[in-house]
Amino acid sequence: MFQKLRFQAQQIWRHQVVSLLANLKVAIALLLFIALFSILGTVIEQGQSLDFYRENYPEHPALFGFLSYKVILAIGLEHVYGSWWFLTLLILFGTSLTACTFNRQLPILKAAKRWFYYTKPQSFNKLPLATEIVGGNLNQLAQALQNKNYKVYQADDRLYARKGLVGRIGPIIVHASMLIVLIGSIWGSLTGFIAQEMVPSGNTFQVKNITEAGAWSASQVPKDWSVRVNRFWIDYTPKGMVDQFYSDLSILDKDGKEVDRETIHVNKPLKYKGVSFYQANWDIHAIRFTLNKSPILQLPMNKLESQNGGRQVWGTWIPTNPDLSTGITLITPDLQGTFLIYDEKGNLLTTVRSGGSAEINGITFNLKEAIGSTGLQIKADPGIPIVYTGFGLLMLGVVMSYISHSQVWALQVGDRLYVGGKTNRAQVSFEAELIDVTNVIDQPAIASGVAA
Repeated sequence: MFQKLRFQAQQIWRHQVVSLLANLKVAIALLLFIALFSILGTVIEQGQSLDFYRENYPEHPALFGFLSYKVILAIGLEHVYGSWWFLTLLILFGTSLTACTFNRQLPILKAAKRWFYYTKPQSFNKLPLATEIVGGNLNQLAQALQNKNYKVYQADDRLYARKGLVGRIGPIIVHASMLIVLIGSIWGSLTGFIAQEMVPSGNTFQVKNITEAGAWSASQVPKDWSVRVNRFWIDYTPKGMVDQFYSDLSILDKDGKEVDRETIHVNKPLKYKGVSFYQANWDIHAIRFTLNKSPILQLPMNKLESQNGGRQVWGTWIPTNPDLSTGITLITPDLQGTFLIYDEKGNLLTTVRSGGSAEINGITFNLKEAIGSTGLQIKADPGIPIVYTGFGLLMLGVVMSYISHSQVWALQVGDRLYVGGKTNRAQVSFEAELIDVTNVIDQPAIASGVAA
C-alpha cells in the first residue's frame, strides 16, 4: 500500500509540478518578473543610506502615488539583486529551464538521432517535399548527398541521410548557458560584496566599510593584504571643471611589501585577487599650514552645504589667537590650490594658493598643501567568470540553433527512385538543395517534380 501511494505521489510530481514548471507560459512569466525587477534595480539607486531614500522618495508626494522610501525598504528594492525574493525568482526560472530541457529539448534531440528507412513508395506522400525519378540511381544519389555534407545510411534499395544535427543541440546549449548565467548570478549575490572607502592621499587602509554583502561573502573580504593610496590628484579643464581624477594605488602584503601597483581612474579599475577598486568619488581631507614660524599644522576640511544648488565647497576655521577669540575661514571649491580667506564677519580678505602665504591680523599664514581624499568603490563578485562563461555558451548555442536539421529518404523500386525530405527551417533553401541533388544523377531520368 505504501509503495503504491509513493508511486502515485511521484506520478503527481512528475505530471503536475514538473509539467507546470516546464510550461512555456510559466517560464515567460518568470522571465518577465525578473526583467521587471532588474529594471527597478537599475532605476532605483542601490545600497544608499536611509537619509538618501527619505530625501529622494518621500511619502508626500510618493512617486507614482505609492512608491515611497517605506515601500522601497519594506520589499527590499534598495538591494534588489541580493534580496531573497529575487534569488527565489532566479531559482524558479532555473528550475523551469531545467524541466523544459529534460521534458522537451532532450526528447527532441533523442528523436532526431533516431533514423529509419522508408520501405513503401506511399510513405513519401507524407513528406513536405517528395519527387519520383524514372531511371534514377540510388548510389549516385548517395554520392550527391555526401557532397552536400549529408551523413548517409544505405542498405540495399533504401537510403536515409541527414545533416545539421547540431541545430537540435543548439537549444539545449542555450538552456544550459542560461542556467550557468543564473548560477553565476546567484553565486555572486551570495559570495560577493560592495564597499565604499574615502581614503586621504598617503594613507593605507583595509576594506572595512562594506555596504552590501552576500551571506557567504566573509571569505572574499581581504584580510591578509591592504591598499596604500600613494597619491590622489585631479586634472581640470581650461574652464576649471573636473576632467578626470586619479589614484595611484599599491597593494601591500601582510608584511607591508608592495606586490602590485596601478594608477586608476574612472572606468579603469585596479583588480587584485578577485577584488576590483574603482575610482568613484573624491573629497578634500585637510590642509597643512604654518602660522609665523610654527611647526606644520594640519586641520580637516569640511564639505559645506551649497545654497540653491550652487557649486560644492569645502571650508575650515583657523584660530589666529591662542585664546581662539579670533580666526579666519578658508574656503575652496576644488583641489586646484586657490583658497579664499574670510574674516569673522564674512568679509573676503584675500586669496592664497598652495605654497603661498598671506599677512592676516599681524600673522604670516603659510599654506603648505591641500590633502585630497580618493573615494573608492570596491567590489568582489566571484560569479562573474561563471556568468561570462554562460554568455559565451549562449552566443554559441544561438548560432548553433540557426543551423537547419535536414533529413532525406530514398527508395529504389525497379527503375524508379523515390526521394523525399524535410527540414525544421530554411524550407526554400532546402528545396533548392534537394533539386540540385536530384539533378546531378547521371542516369537518364524523367523527374516528376518536387512537390510540397
